Amino acid sequence: MNQEETRKALEELKKYVIQQSRSNLTKMGKNSSKKLYKSIDGEVDVFPNSIQLLFTMEAYGFFQDQGVSGTDKKYNTPFSYKNKMPPPKAFDKWIVRKGIAPKDKNGKFISRKSLRFLIARAVFKNGIKPSLFFTKPFEKAIQRMPQEIAQAYGLDAGKMIQGIMKQNFK
Repeated sequence: MNQEETRKALEELKKYVIQQSRSNLTKMGKNSSKKLYKSIDGEVDVFPNSIQLLFTMEAYGFFQDQGVSGTDKKYNTPFSYKNKMPPPKAFDKWIVRKGIAPKDKNGKFISRKSLRFLIARAVFKNGIKPSLFFTKPFEKAIQRMPQEIAQAYGLDAGKMIQGIMKQNFK
């Protein structure tokens, strides 16, 4: 069966989800290192009896998308901090990229080590608010998908039937 129409429809959906997800990251200010942005990708596989559309991204992208409940602030998410704080060193490069350099009440800069700890503790308590940068475009694409895929399958099935008829009537 020639499944080019199905593949094209899925490729379009994949491109849409990736483009919209990347755009959302930028609009939301969650694109400081570009690592997550660049990692968002997808793969389309069409088999005789099934289709597969697979998306991949950096692991921390799922936490950015779905959010993480903190110990004090809760979100509607499957992820939560319970008794282990995120490692403070994980915020080091982020602090530099964002240019965060607060001063204490005496006007002295806070050490980066102290700042990392304070940020890690704040994330532990307050969590990470869900951004849905990926979920929203994905859900929108899924709502469009049944009609587009059905049409594509219909075109592929039509081509297959024409091919069978040509072979049988030669």
